[in-house]
Amino acid sequence: MHRILTVLLVATAAPAFADEGMWTYDAFPAAAVEKTYGFKPSSAWLDNVRLSTVRLAQGCSGSFVSKNGLVLTNHHCAHRCIEQLSTPKKDLVKAGFWATTQAQEARCPALEVNQLVTITDVTAKVKDATDGKAGQAYSDAFKSITADLEKACATAENLRCDVVTLYHGGQYKLYTYKRYQDVRLVFAPEFAIAFFGGDPDNFMFPRFDLDLAFLRIYENDQPANTPNFFPWSPDGAKASELTFVSGHPGGTSRELTMAELNYQRDVMLPRTLLRLAELRGFVGEYQRRGNEQKRHSNALLFGIENSYKALKGMYDTLLNREFYAAKAAAEAEFKAKLEKNPKQKPVLAAFDAIAKSTDALAHVRDRLVLIEERQGFSSELFGFARLLLRASVELPKPNGERLQEFAETALPATKQALFSPAPIYNEFEIARLTVSLTKLRELLGPDDPFVKKVLGRESPESLATRLVKGSKLADVKARQALWDGGQAAVAASNDPMVQLALRIDEDARAVRKHFEDDIEAVQQQNSELLAKARFELYGTSIYPDATFTLRLSYGRVAGWQEGDKTILPFTTLGGAFARHTGLDPFALPPRWLAKKGALNPETPFNFTTTNDIVGGNSGSPVINQKAELVGLIFDGNIHSLGGEYGFEAARNRAVAVHSNAIREVLQKIYGATRLVSELEGR
Repeated sequence: MHRILTVLLVATAAPAFADEGMWTYDAFPAAAVEKTYGFKPSSAWLDNVRLSTVRLAQGCSGSFVSKNGLVLTNHHCAHRCIEQLSTPKKDLVKAGFWATTQAQEARCPALEVNQLVTITDVTAKVKDATDGKAGQAYSDAFKSITADLEKACATAENLRCDVVTLYHGGQYKLYTYKRYQDVRLVFAPEFAIAFFGGDPDNFMFPRFDLDLAFLRIYENDQPANTPNFFPWSPDGAKASELTFVSGHPGGTSRELTMAELNYQRDVMLPRTLLRLAELRGFVGEYQRRGNEQKRHSNALLFGIENSYKALKGMYDTLLNREFYAAKAAAEAEFKAKLEKNPKQKPVLAAFDAIAKSTDALAHVRDRLVLIEERQGFSSELFGFARLLLRASVELPKPNGERLQEFAETALPATKQALFSPAPIYNEFEIARLTVSLTKLRELLGPDDPFVKKVLGRESPESLATRLVKGSKLADVKARQALWDGGQAAVAASNDPMVQLALRIDEDARAVRKHFEDDIEAVQQQNSELLAKARFELYGTSIYPDATFTLRLSYGRVAGWQEGDKTILPFTTLGGAFARHTGLDPFALPPRWLAKKGALNPETPFNFTTTNDIVGGNSGSPVINQKAELVGLIFDGNIHSLGGEYGFEAARNRAVAVHSNAIREVLQKIYGATRLVSELEGR
């Protein structure tokens, strides 16, 4: 692992510097941008950029790039949709897809796109509701007030409202989104070029990837009217140019206490990495069964490999002694400031409370992830069964008393997932469930009462086979009937997956309740105390940890210094052909080889910027100060993996596809003239 500079720590204790920061739109440091780059984004500029950016609810970002609902995102963000639209005879992941007419645009079975419309501060309302409460009382009050605020906000089916926790409880904001659930695939290149270089090149640079997909959102069966969008830049990204990245970073841990970092280093990360390594081996073996098995398991393998490499980088960061010592020093400095202030000194007790809660979490973690989070029941069919069971129990309750995923504002997304027509592959279901049940028995032990309740006298393989082959839940109509029939229908069901869900739900709920009331509530309440103390010291000159909500970062196009070697910020289309070996993962698609002579080899292909991003920013637009699209984020370099815990200005780089390369290959390789004309406003 490369040396981590101590400047990584700034976000935990002091104002941000340089190009660091994933800023909320209502607290963007426009004056700092002006001071450094000579450009001050106006309120109107920020509003336009916010409305031009979208979130893919499955964990990515995107942007509108035309007035007709055209969305640009990454291929890997649309991969599951592309896979679900594929068939054994027509593998769209491998061959690519482009609709030459609007009628050919294919609806994604289970994809939701959100556009952030308004941000409202509800901090006072949340704190009034939870003030003076602790444990279960705090947890219940928090869930009730957030559910009430979200329900009052979501006045239409196409609105999604989320109470967002910022600064670990220092602020609460109500984010109102416009929800789009009719999302159609317009264009996706071949997987071979979308992920050229494969896992060896992942998080590395130079890169030569066309990691993009175009989607379109529809309303009333027609392309949506989207007046806010990013025009295509005529020039694309240029060296040293000021760039902005607008997107939805999934989560960071820059404000965590040392106790929480210890938990991640000693428990969460090593156990998760072991699980991912084992899963990677399982999927690799499964893919050797044949081409069809490889086709319908590729999305899972891609996700596993990407997660493993990212988490390994995070783990290495926490194992770095210099980094960890600097983190500890920053916390000690913060504690010293609290100690000197009589009004803030009582807040010091929050550190001990959080430490005790992380110890408790370490003891319950395996049961939480295996039982409640379903890692011991890795099956889409079982997921349907539990969802149907819990919906039948939760929906009759008042909105504020339901589990979060069944609150009124969450129901459209829940129902979209439940009634997706995407295919289920029984062979894969049996294999995945067998592996996860085996892991359940291994980690909890064969004599554990819960394991005995699940397996009885069966082996993991025999139980998985019986459950999958006997279940009817692959049929959308069967799921609809149970949903409509409610608690009575679910209780009377003889579907083996439903029966399993009924048998273990009390145990799963008990684990969840213990976590939410005795661990999560303690962490949240005490993190609020620390956040309030930080606010008194620094105000909003520090940015909040990422929460998969819309943020804006600023930076510039730049390479970096790797020892004695200068890494230039651009690669070219010609470089992709030079890297081509003819063997995976360095094999260009046949279409590219056939059209090589038509391309300008000097066209910039991928480039790097100093923008502060993390996972979830995949698919984010890179724009210039004119709010023109100059690139598409798809990765970070190896030094960005420490970005979970801080920002290393010297070498942390975002990696993007250049807008000129996108236009060049759409025209000259794919002949996607309809798409190019739309991007150019013709």
